[in-house]
Amino acid sequence: MINDTDLKHLRRCIELARAALEIGDEPFGSVLVSANGDVLAEDHNHVAGGDHTQHPEFALARWAAGNMTAEDRALATVYTSGEHCPMCAAAHGWVGLGRIVYASSSEQLAQWLSEMGVGAARVRNLPIQDVIRDTVIEGPVPELAEEVRELHRQFYAKRPK
Repeated sequence: MINDTDLKHLRRCIELARAALEIGDEPFGSVLVSANGDVLAEDHNHVAGGDHTQHPEFALARWAAGNMTAEDRALATVYTSGEHCPMCAAAHGWVGLGRIVYASSSEQLAQWLSEMGVGAARVRNLPIQDVIRDTVIEGPVPELAEEVRELHRQFYAKRPK
């Protein structure tokens, strides 16, 4: 169940996605929150330079592995503007992070990109639960997904065809 605290962190993810867009990067943002509600780390996409592994969820998983105990990781929540891709879901699972909450799903993103005439990504969109087990996953959040869609629309409108 999505609550006001979840919405606050998801809105921050959208702010981070907007910051990525403003520097010419794909609009994705993520926040790692401890069990007691402290924001531990946050990041946005850094793929514009050509390294398409520079996703914020992957960066947060690496940060968590180096800075948190296994118990603390299991109790933490990762908030993100868009559902984890398979690479990020696997990283999340391998380091043992807890709950995932996302504003928009990979299925929504694929539909939006299709509507915009953007070809499918090389890596398949898979639901997180098809990649990792035993993780509480919540999303999408309809009242925020439209904001995420608009960020992607802006990103792809700027790209040369």
